[in-house]
Amino acid sequence: MSADEKYLVVVNHEEQYSVWFADRALPAGWRAEGASGTRQECLDHIERVWTDMRPLSLRLRMADEAR
Repeated sequence: MSADEKYLVVVNHEEQYSVWFADRALPAGWRAEGASGTRQECLDHIERVWTDMRPLSLRLRMADEAR
């Protein structure tokens, strides 16, 4: 891994985040979230925005049960 490699922040249908190489095709089920940069910049972004680590399906189910 070189210091000049660029990465993307990616997110899946469960709103779970990860870092992916910018020069590679995205894996099935993931989409680019919009942020890019060094690996550390991407990890810092994920730390700021991914505040609830529960999968989306679990958050929705818990919200339904609370009604």
